[in-house]
Amino acid sequence: MTAPFHIGMLLYPDLTQLDLTGPAQVLSRAPGVQMHYVWKTIEPIPSDAGLSLMPNRTFKDCPQLDLICVPGGAGQTALMSDDETLAFLRTQGASAKYVTSVCSGSLLLGAAGLLTGYKSACHWMYREFLPAFGAIPVNARVVKDRNRISGGGVTAGIDFAFTVVAEIWGEETAKTIQLFLEYNPQPPFNSGSPETAGPEMVAKVKKQLEAFTSARGKLINDVAARQKAAAS
Repeated sequence: MTAPFHIGMLLYPDLTQLDLTGPAQVLSRAPGVQMHYVWKTIEPIPSDAGLSLMPNRTFKDCPQLDLICVPGGAGQTALMSDDETLAFLRTQGASAKYVTSVCSGSLLLGAAGLLTGYKSACHWMYREFLPAFGAIPVNARVVKDRNRISGGGVTAGIDFAFTVVAEIWGEETAKTIQLFLEYNPQPPFNSGSPETAGPEMVAKVKKQLEAFTSARGKLINDVAARQKAAAS
């Protein structure tokens, strides 16, 4: 592969930092990669964990990317109706070799019109909203559909990144990076999915996020309706 291979990670206020930093830690170790952390400005961006992240590119000076990755987070909701961000994603997505996301980042790709007719993963709480953008939700940790690769919720971004490395640079490279990072998960509890957590815990989590989920759903429906009106 001819170097450099340009990977762009979208930054924005109130993103889930592990959605970005998990994949970035893996992808940055692939051969010939040049990482771009992109936002409207190069000012520090506060994440949902109180950890600020520093962009190194703006929308205007970002080169054409070979791979664009959109992380999720609460701040993603407002961006679904942010014309500047959507325009950047459409422009990059039109020519990128790979268009990718982690967690609810797939909803932002959907709002940009980049998932119509594609299968996609998403955080289990928000997967049901994907069809509003013409996407096909899949209950899987990582989903590949042509040049679209998506990860499920938060920690799935690490598995997503290894899948991407194997797809582009080969399985041996992915395994080498996995060993170097000592990625050998052994969670102390078996409650990391709705299927293993059980209905009582799932109901509890849904109740805690009920107001946010409802507001996100309303905005998604509004954005999807505007998309359909513009296309007609």
